[in-house]
Amino acid sequence: MIDTSKRVWLRNTAAAAALGLVGATALVGCGKKEEPAPQAAAPAEAPKPEPLKAAWVYVGPVGDAGWSFAHDLGRKAVEAHFGDKVQTSFVESVPEGADAERVIRDLAAQGNKIIFATSFGYMEPMLKVAQEFPDVKFEHATGYKTAPNMRIYDASFYQDAYMAGIIAAHMTKTGTLGFVGSFPIPEVLRNINAYALGAQSVKPNIKLKVVWVNTWFDPPKETEAAQSLINQGADVLLQNTDSTAVLQTAEKNGKYAFGWDSDMSSFGPKAHLASAVVNWGPYYIQAVQEVLDGTWQTKRTVWGVKEGLNDLIKIADVVPEEAKKKVEEVKAGLKSGEFEVFTGPIVDNTGKEVLAKGVKADQDWKDKVNFFVKGVEGKVPSAQ
Repeated sequence: MIDTSKRVWLRNTAAAAALGLVGATALVGCGKKEEPAPQAAAPAEAPKPEPLKAAWVYVGPVGDAGWSFAHDLGRKAVEAHFGDKVQTSFVESVPEGADAERVIRDLAAQGNKIIFATSFGYMEPMLKVAQEFPDVKFEHATGYKTAPNMRIYDASFYQDAYMAGIIAAHMTKTGTLGFVGSFPIPEVLRNINAYALGAQSVKPNIKLKVVWVNTWFDPPKETEAAQSLINQGADVLLQNTDSTAVLQTAEKNGKYAFGWDSDMSSFGPKAHLASAVVNWGPYYIQAVQEVLDGTWQTKRTVWGVKEGLNDLIKIADVVPEEAKKKVEEVKAGLKSGEFEVFTGPIVDNTGKEVLAKGVKADQDWKDKVNFFVKGVEGKVPSAQ
């Protein structure tokens, strides 16, 4: 006979064992629960390369017309073409001289890898800074000095001036044209002479008067010079300055004039005969691409109508069809390379032959122009 207390003990022990088994089973079940396998980490994206930093230095305010405005359109063309591959900046109204050197040096120190200095008087300051930053590419507009990391680029403005001269000869009533000159350097003298030669291709006895302002951008001085020319009998004006003042002065006086560097037709619609323009975008895009590709080299680039850099646009309705036709013929010759503005015989205004008959001027000849052609009044002052 089994003792009652022992029977209770066995029953309790069995119950405890059963509970322990259930708990163990539960624990085992929990221990076997499978977690989802961790996913492989996505490969890290390669960081985007830092954008190439490019900077421009302007001699005047950007404004809405003229030389600096045209260069800034070229800068914007670079931004549109390259997107986030390039970061651009500019400094405007930088005087030629010590200020230019300081600005160019600051831009190089800020990490810009290509810097464009867009005025003739920036040449020496840029040359000096280029020696201090051999890893930066420097580009100077309209100059003639280079270095291992500095090159020059230019446009053939005289081609536009020649075509403007053709129109001017058809429009003048006095037989006297006017030109507002900036500085007496070859670049400007080429434009003056080309304007006269273009006009003389229509009317051989036409005269051209020049007033110098010794600045690239100074609307009051440009206005005064234009008014002086008009007072002397000039009734069609061209300029080598940056503002719209010459065109606006012609408008106020009931005379004719041309836009320069950019489309200025809206600034003097009654006076405006055409605009001599320059499109820097293609050159700037090419230069930046060469830096990105590592193919940039020191050289000199001079483009014109043939390359699409220069053009004469917005010819006014008042211009005779005969003049328009002649302009188109000259433009076609410039595009094909068959026509050269400076083809001999060319005689200066003292009667000296400066280019023999049938000879087409080369770049070296153009770089050394220091005279007025026949029909341009006065003497060339010393360059300042």
